[in-house]
Amino acid sequence: MTIKPLGDRVVIKMVETEETTKSGIVLPGSAKEKPQYAEVVAVGPGGVVDGKEIVMEVKVGDKVLLSKYAGTEVKLDGQEYTILRQNEILAKLD
Repeated sequence: MTIKPLGDRVVIKMVETEETTKSGIVLPGSAKEKPQYAEVVAVGPGGVVDGKEIVMEVKVGDKVLLSKYAGTEVKLDGQEYTILRQNEILAKLD
């Protein structure tokens, strides 16, 4: 099954973070902070959303920064994704 976002929505997959600190301390799952960067998996068509013309500025494969609590988390075929609006993305990474 594939996800095809509508309007100005973007589907992202969070990038896995290290499980140990620089000093070698292993962090349990509850102590790990939610990552703030992800990879774009699917992009909606944009168009007119809420009366405004939206041009999609991200594409599949882009690495992006986002706020900690942005979007809605979904699980599909054993994979975890986050669906959010393009305006919740803070920046693209090069």
